[in-house]
Amino acid sequence: MTDPQVMNRPRGLTDHRALSSLGAGAHRLYRRWIHELWSGRRVAEQLVSPDFVGHLPNREIRGPAGLQAEVDRTHLTLKELSFVVDVGPIVDGDMVAARWIATGAGRNGPVRYTGNDLLRIANGKVVEYWSGTSRA
Repeated sequence: MTDPQVMNRPRGLTDHRALSSLGAGAHRLYRRWIHELWSGRRVAEQLVSPDFVGHLPNREIRGPAGLQAEVDRTHLTLKELSFVVDVGPIVDGDMVAARWIATGAGRNGPVRYTGNDLLRIANGKVVEYWSGTSRA
């Protein structure tokens, strides 16, 4: 017998009850992603797969070393960089979405950015990443 709630769910929506174990792991992974990796710790190899691809607004980065180099460049430009998660993370299937606010010190004083992350997860690691960032 088919569950009527599943039959009546709009196409494309996921039954989140079935995602509880993936959801908890995805939430932990995202917390490490934003509060450890992007806050300057050298943990990219622990969080992303060897075939990781990051889609940034103006280029792609590949692999844990490419991601770690991007994070390191960001920290050379912006000192005292810290992040607050504003929305999420929201987990649906193998996807995680979140919105964040970053503050730090640039060459000419304080800076503030807002951004959105979309991550695809497989086998407990980030395999693909899309980011949108703007100066606030």
